[in-house]
Amino acid sequence: MGKRRFSGLEVTLGVMFLLMAVMAVALVVLFLTGEPGVIKDETTEAFVPSCPIIPLAERVDCYPDTGASKSLCEQRGCCWSPLEERSVPWCFFPTNHGYTYTPHIYPPEEMINPAVMKGSLKRMASPSLFGADIEELSFHAELQTSRRLRFKISDPQKKRFEVPHEHVVNIQNTQPSTRISETLDVTHQPFGLKVRRKDNNKVLFDTTMGPLVFADQYLQISARLPSHNIYGLGEHVHRNYQHDTYWKTWPIFTRDAFPNGGTHNLYGHYPFFLCLEDESGKSFGVFLMNSNAMEVTLQPAPAVTYRTIGGVLDFYILFGDTPEQVVQEFILLIGRPVIPPYWSLGFQISRWNYGSLAEVKETVERNRAVGLPYDIQYTDIDYMEDKKDFTYDSVKFRDLPQFADYLHDKGQRYILILDPAIATSRRVGNASYDSYDRGTEKNAWVTESDGTTPLLGEVWPGETVFPDYTNPNCIDWWADEYDRFYNEVKHDALWIDMNEVANFKKGSTKGCDDNSLNYPPYTPMVLDEVLYSKTLCMDAKQTWGNHYDVHSLYGYSMVLATEQALQRVFGENRTLMLTRSSFPGVGKYAGHWLGDNAANWNDIKWAIPGMLEFGLFGVPYIGADICGFFDDTNEELCRRWMQVGAFYPFSRNHNAEGYKPQDPAYFGPDSLLVKSSKHYLNIRYTLLPYLYTLFYKAHTTGETVVRPLLHEFYSDSATWKVDRQFLWGKHLLITPVLDPGVETVRAYVPDAVWYDYESMERLAARRQHVDMYLPADKLGLHIRGGAILPTQRPAVTTTYSRRQPMGLIVALDDNSQAAGELFWDDGDTRATVETGNHIHYKFSLFNGELTMQATHASYKDPNNLTFENITVLGVAFPPSAVSITHGDTITILSERNIHHDTDKKVLSLRGLSLALGQTYVVRWDQVVTEYQRFDCHPEEHADEAKCHARGCIWEPANLEKVPWCFYPQDYGYTYTTVKQTASGMIFDLSRNSKYRSINRPGSPDISTLRAEIRYHSEHMLQFKMWDPNQQRYEVPVPLSVPPTPETDEGKRLYTVTFTKQPFGIQVFRKSTGTKIWDSSVPGLTFSDLFIQVSTRLSSEYVYGFGETEHPTYKHNLNYHTWGMFAKDQPPGYKMNCYGVHPFYMGLETPTTATTHAHGVFLQNSNAMDVTFQPTPALTYRTLGGILDFYMVLGPTPELVVQQYTALIGRPVLPAYWSLGFQLCRYGYANDTEIADLYRDMKAAGIPYDVQYADIDYMERQLNFVLDHEFEGLPTLVDSMRAEGMRFIFILDPAISGNETLPYPAFERGIEKDVFIKWPAALSDEIVWGKVWPDFPNVTVDESLDWDTQVKLYRSYAAFPDFFLNRTAEWWLQEIKDFYENTMKFDGLWIDMNEPASFVHGTVGETCLGDPLLENPPYMPPLESKERGLNHKTLCMNSQQFLSDGTPVRHYDVHNLYGWSHTKPTYDALLNVTGNRGVVVTRSTYPSSGKWAGHWLGDNNASWDQLYKSIIGMMEFSLFGIPYTGADICGFFSTAEYEMCLRWMQLGAFYPFSRNHNGKFNPRQDPVSWNSTFAEASRDVLNIRYTLLPYLYTLMFEAHVHGSTVVRPLLHEFVNDRTTWDIHKQFLWGPALLITPALDQGVTQVEGYIPDARWYDYHTAKAVGKPGWVTMPTPLDHINLHVRGGYILPWQKPETNTQYSRRNPLGLIVALSDIATAQGSLFWDDGEGIDTYENGAYLLTSFTAASNNLTNHVEFNGLSEADRLLLGIVKVWGAGTVEIKEVILTDKDGRPHMLEAYSHNLVTQELIVNATSLSIAVHESFSMTWKTGI
Repeated sequence: MGKRRFSGLEVTLGVMFLLMAVMAVALVVLFLTGEPGVIKDETTEAFVPSCPIIPLAERVDCYPDTGASKSLCEQRGCCWSPLEERSVPWCFFPTNHGYTYTPHIYPPEEMINPAVMKGSLKRMASPSLFGADIEELSFHAELQTSRRLRFKISDPQKKRFEVPHEHVVNIQNTQPSTRISETLDVTHQPFGLKVRRKDNNKVLFDTTMGPLVFADQYLQISARLPSHNIYGLGEHVHRNYQHDTYWKTWPIFTRDAFPNGGTHNLYGHYPFFLCLEDESGKSFGVFLMNSNAMEVTLQPAPAVTYRTIGGVLDFYILFGDTPEQVVQEFILLIGRPVIPPYWSLGFQISRWNYGSLAEVKETVERNRAVGLPYDIQYTDIDYMEDKKDFTYDSVKFRDLPQFADYLHDKGQRYILILDPAIATSRRVGNASYDSYDRGTEKNAWVTESDGTTPLLGEVWPGETVFPDYTNPNCIDWWADEYDRFYNEVKHDALWIDMNEVANFKKGSTKGCDDNSLNYPPYTPMVLDEVLYSKTLCMDAKQTWGNHYDVHSLYGYSMVLATEQALQRVFGENRTLMLTRSSFPGVGKYAGHWLGDNAANWNDIKWAIPGMLEFGLFGVPYIGADICGFFDDTNEELCRRWMQVGAFYPFSRNHNAEGYKPQDPAYFGPDSLLVKSSKHYLNIRYTLLPYLYTLFYKAHTTGETVVRPLLHEFYSDSATWKVDRQFLWGKHLLITPVLDPGVETVRAYVPDAVWYDYESMERLAARRQHVDMYLPADKLGLHIRGGAILPTQRPAVTTTYSRRQPMGLIVALDDNSQAAGELFWDDGDTRATVETGNHIHYKFSLFNGELTMQATHASYKDPNNLTFENITVLGVAFPPSAVSITHGDTITILSERNIHHDTDKKVLSLRGLSLALGQTYVVRWDQVVTEYQRFDCHPEEHADEAKCHARGCIWEPANLEKVPWCFYPQDYGYTYTTVKQTASGMIFDLSRNSKYRSINRPGSPDISTLRAEIRYHSEHMLQFKMWDPNQQRYEVPVPLSVPPTPETDEGKRLYTVTFTKQPFGIQVFRKSTGTKIWDSSVPGLTFSDLFIQVSTRLSSEYVYGFGETEHPTYKHNLNYHTWGMFAKDQPPGYKMNCYGVHPFYMGLETPTTATTHAHGVFLQNSNAMDVTFQPTPALTYRTLGGILDFYMVLGPTPELVVQQYTALIGRPVLPAYWSLGFQLCRYGYANDTEIADLYRDMKAAGIPYDVQYADIDYMERQLNFVLDHEFEGLPTLVDSMRAEGMRFIFILDPAISGNETLPYPAFERGIEKDVFIKWPAALSDEIVWGKVWPDFPNVTVDESLDWDTQVKLYRSYAAFPDFFLNRTAEWWLQEIKDFYENTMKFDGLWIDMNEPASFVHGTVGETCLGDPLLENPPYMPPLESKERGLNHKTLCMNSQQFLSDGTPVRHYDVHNLYGWSHTKPTYDALLNVTGNRGVVVTRSTYPSSGKWAGHWLGDNNASWDQLYKSIIGMMEFSLFGIPYTGADICGFFSTAEYEMCLRWMQLGAFYPFSRNHNGKFNPRQDPVSWNSTFAEASRDVLNIRYTLLPYLYTLMFEAHVHGSTVVRPLLHEFVNDRTTWDIHKQFLWGPALLITPALDQGVTQVEGYIPDARWYDYHTAKAVGKPGWVTMPTPLDHINLHVRGGYILPWQKPETNTQYSRRNPLGLIVALSDIATAQGSLFWDDGEGIDTYENGAYLLTSFTAASNNLTNHVEFNGLSEADRLLLGIVKVWGAGTVEIKEVILTDKDGRPHMLEAYSHNLVTQELIVNATSLSIAVHESFSMTWKTGI
């Protein structure tokens, strides 16, 4: 059949039909969506809601608008279930509304960022609420820091309005700080998210409770919250600070409205709230960055629902450990507050419509006349001509241009008001209104929707236009007009009002068009329910966008514009801005008042929640109109309001037109109101230095100024609702009267010591409600114990008060301690913090010593201010003397300057003259009698009967931790004879029989003792105490004492005296008279199994004792006891660990500018503990042996360590290669894993010298037996060593005794009789334990619990007795056989040598012999002490033999096992390899460092271990073991990315730098993460390798002189007391300062720069002035600084030291302030044995002075193969005058002109490349650089 042909007409009609059909479809789509084909509303199929059965409290409202019905609800696809309760939604969402989520698929070229999560959202088919739902959305979340999560939901197809915030940055794909998946979970269908707290997995913000709605003009999201403790959201009047979560809806949209207690929206826009989770204090904040009209509903789930009508959903979740920390995070995000000028903290008076300037002056004069403290006078709009901006009324305010001078003449200030609206009318006399005309020329106005026509409204001056402050032209106009007006009418600051923006017309004079902007589909519950009510039409146009979007930003944009105007006018003068309308971030520039309140008792109450909320919002300069704005006040209300208003940060009395005046003087000069106002304003002015310091803290850290009680006492749920009291900072509690006719207030006293500010007496109550009597002239004012508040004598203005003397109020806490700060500058200049032009003090009081440390003092106050008075609250007893130390000068205060009120317990120091900006130490001998007690019952469960049974005193104590059972003053021993010689003293001692013997079971007291004091040298003495009638165990560790004593008393640094009853030894430093040891205290006990002695200390600054994890380097003396007993115990608080070091270093309270140090060593190896107490004092308790003390006198910290190591033995010099980076893990499956690791490390170019094998390499963990999985290891090791690598393997001491096949190690050990046995009288058997070796022929089931595995699988193990010479020979033979027959190695790692056992005592856990040795009558506070001393080790009755054959109990020598193991291992290593190598041991005792280094044990992969590792290294520096470090990234648990990277940076500066982790944990080596991690690791290790010549030289100096390598700052800067507490920074030697990032999520660290010239290692630039410095620390950076005055040798890094050692030697010459420097280099072959002792080394010193560097060779015995050539010399601090020539003069005196140099005049770095000259470092040379001047 042929095709049918259509006629022309048919074709025409067909085409027309198709066109009409297309048009119809398009119109339908357009009608439904408003946009062609982009937005859908309806489903194509019938929708059936899935209605959940949920608690009523969890319903999410689906019909927030009015008129809900069943049919209308079902049209929205929602669930209808009506109730009797109208507050609960009857129409609520089903579970099948919302969106689905699809994660983003990363293409291969896009790098995955673990901190970022992104995906797309697609709307689920469901009916629409308000139309125009957006079908597809994008989701982007980023963990910006560890404390800030941002997630954003937006339209990927169409740009929507987003807030153009001046401070908050957009999402950036930065390097991850942590994995976002640990904080954020996303549910896919329907889309929802859960935000978790990482550390406890608690869900904080859970949007899965309701659907996401995202339409063009309606966005909704709901989230379940973890608690009802919700604070914030604004601006409204919240009648209480804690929100009511019972279905409360709060609209947020800026509005000119009265703050009368309704739920309506007010002036500011704050979609931020804080949620306190529980009593832990953990809190979080939620900030929605959205400026559109919105409402927030709180419901009792608890949950929150946001409904906003535009923009995007851009949320920030802020995590904190405390509420205060959340605020700090929020303010860091939006911008920290400005510090207001000092004068703005004075009292202020204002009113609307004084009527004339004469009336204003009358007000000023009457308040001056009554002597009211009063700084600022305002004028409101009545000063203007017809209320027009930039004009003044030339009739009524004719002299206004001179008014500022009138005020300034009396030290006062003037502030005037400006509104945004500009009149269109002409001026008086038909003159042109130039401000309007100029603005019109600049197109400065907000326009109608056409974008051209200025929108007209009406405000105070009549018809007005409205400046568009988002328009740059407008900002220029505004600044120019302001400048012009200021030149006409001088004033001091600016008050901007009506900037919501307010309009007396609805929208405009024309009304507003009917469109979706002015009448959106949904209007939040704003006042009047019309968006444009009292403001502009929403379709008005501004530069930032439609007024619909930017309305709530009007005030914010005006603030930004006004800031530019103020800067133009006032320049460097700080001035002040006060704004009514605000948005997050305005606090960076302005303050705020709480608006147009009224004179009633409600508004005085509600002002407190308002202030607290603006503290949350980052606007700390806040207050309410005192006495009320509207209505006539009355005297009582105004008096009470003046009392509390004296403690508003912004303290202003302001009232409205038409009402009676209410300034204080109006009530009459003799009125109670005036008297009360003056009284509390004088207190305010007295405390202004404290208030000003709080603003400094707000500016620098984000801390709140006015603070709710819950921020400080969050663990007390009673504080969560307190909002009728408030704090200034941490320390001042304000309790006002807020009700009429009352004199008693129900107040809450939080859990602290409190002092009444006015009476200075301590409050009896704490953590309870009290009825506080506050008569008509009083409010409650209390200082918290622990506070030091800076004060100043008040005056009537701050101009005069700032000239007055200053003072301190010190309020002691429970521990008689206190602390505080002071910030001081000129009070007026901008950016004094940033420029450093200020004074900063840190005040601290401890043990009667008040330190006034001027940490920064670059500002010189012109008034030569001094601290005049110091008042100390809580001092029970009068001091016998008070001294003040300033530099080298000590002044004893005259009695007339000291007053003590015994009844009130107040110490007043008067008539002082301590210059502001100087450091002082004020001391008084604080007699806290309870601190003089020495514990007579250190065991638990003391009671009165037990105490009396010991002959001791029982008396309950008032102070926490003070013992109730304590020794009588004469308890102890007395001497019966004394013999004194030139070399010492000998005493016979007899126990004071007045008191019964304590006689712990099996341990009778010894009645007679002998004591001896020996003067070994000028700086060392020994005092020893023993039983002369019976031989007792003494430690067999040899010490190096001088062969002859120091008999010349004149040469000795010390004097020794003694007391009779009780007997005690007192050691004084002769140069200062400081008593550094004083055991003349009660409690000396000497029995068989318990010995105790106590001594007073010279200060509370004590360092050392170990091995235990200490949370600070300086010991806390508040009754802390530390046990010492070697144990296989991972580091933990109060856990005795692997080694025992009874040595401490003490600083002596300085009596001059120089601080001295000493050290004390107790040579005792029994289990022991030490207790510190605040006296300050120290008590030793040991379970055997004798007391044998050695004291070294320093006097510097470094000399203390050098003298101590001279006594116990200097540290070993490790091989050079052992300073390279090292890798290990417990859990390598086979040798292939090691080979792969080595390959990957090489490929990544990461420096790396040493590879380890843990016990995995052994067959069944048997020493000296290679596992079949590691058969290729010997070959691998050979190949690695051929490429310059080194290998170390592990050896444990325990030897398996259950082998079925020949096991030479055990068999030869039996043959040589090397294993520990029972005493012959008990048994001839080996004391068997169990450790790692498994039984032969078993398969270990590692899923079983540990004890079961030990029982079933671990073989019997014998422990060698390393005291025996034959054991050392056996050990050497086994090591040698392994080296020669199995595998080569370069070093040895010995572990488990406490000794550790997996059974307790012995197999079967029944120890033979005396049970008291296993469970002695006194047990120190050891880990698992209830299990006895044999827990996880051998029986204490086990017998060992010293090298001379003397039998000893393991009880006595247990702590020496690791020590005895170390030397035979070191000797064997040297013997077998023929090289120095390195030994690393776990268990140590003093002198272990002679042979080995140490790692800090099996630590955990947690952030706290980073800083604790610094403390551990510094302590082992004291102990004489400088080759130390922690397992980088942690041994136990899974390491986290950021933490491991930060640890790699820190660990790059451990002397022993090894990354090591445990079995079953993921890899954590540098190539196991990603390329970014590998690169950062490579970079920081390259720095380490660069500086290895310097580090090796430090190791040499430790070996020869005993110097520290890792060095606390206090060792170099001991006269700077700030350094005494620093343990998060450390030095390499004297010259390299390391300031690592130690906390999660930080991108900057606070580091201390001591007083010297320092250079940034990375930039070579000199840093600024000393003090605390904020150091930027991005994730790939560690802060390093080189000290001026030092020369550091360096080499170009390579992949291992074999290659780097071949490179030329470079020098960093860091010049001091006087352009000098010195340094040295030690060099040898890097691994030869005793190269120093044998003279096979080079030692040369470098000196720089007068632009000349010289090399002086002190000794050269270097072989030719090891010689170095000079390479690149970097001179830092070379100056800003260009270097013209550099000349190098060789050893023969020949000059060489160097051309290869560069001089950077900005960094002042001179770089000279001398490589081409082949100058030998072992020969002398000099280099000179010249400027040509």
